[in-house]
Amino acid sequence: MVLVFDMDDTLYEEAAYVRSGFMAVAESLSPTLGKSAKLLAGEMMELFQQLGRGKVFDSLLGRYGKVSRRLVQQCVSCYRLHEPEIQLHQAGSNCLHRFRHLPLYVVTDGNKKAQAAKVRALDLESKVEKVFITHRYGLRHAKPSPHCFRIIQKLERVPASRILYVGDNPAKDFVGIRPHGFRTLRVLTGPHSMAKARPGHDAEFHVNSLNELTSEFLKQLE
Repeated sequence: MVLVFDMDDTLYEEAAYVRSGFMAVAESLSPTLGKSAKLLAGEMMELFQQLGRGKVFDSLLGRYGKVSRRLVQQCVSCYRLHEPEIQLHQAGSNCLHRFRHLPLYVVTDGNKKAQAAKVRALDLESKVEKVFITHRYGLRHAKPSPHCFRIIQKLERVPASRILYVGDNPAKDFVGIRPHGFRTLRVLTGPHSMAKARPGHDAEFHVNSLNELTSEFLKQLE
């Protein structure tokens, strides 16, 4: 069996990346706004919880009368390009170690530079055969496209039924690959844990934690 993992909120908590990014932005803004980085990072987290990701920087700068396209773009670049302080959560680390004898891959969406920084911080390239950042292949090949999974299938020379994708987001992780015969497992953790999947979008199997992904579980797929 070949195991393929999503990265964000599957192998580590993306909230940790958000906190890390906001602190990096806060440190860059501190001299301009005349406030401590700790205070600014806290304000950004509050805005994130209220507004979501898209309006945090505009709203923060607006509070201090400093909003401008240039400064917002500076914040976005700082956030995406910072070297994050993140680590695999314990269940993710244990899972990769438990199945180190199997072919392991990662398929992840997102900004190429930001995702690459996460991969470095998590040291994933030393733990898996290859990390596929889908946006490197063009936006049309981002999930739910099966493009990167087909590449893995060719590399491993196995039928799709011998490849299990482990993800957390039923909006995009599984719907594009299930019709091609790939096996799918949804981990009910993170912000999508309670999400109700649209018809045809959910995974074939569910677990509450990667700790439940065991050799015995894989045997039922054979």
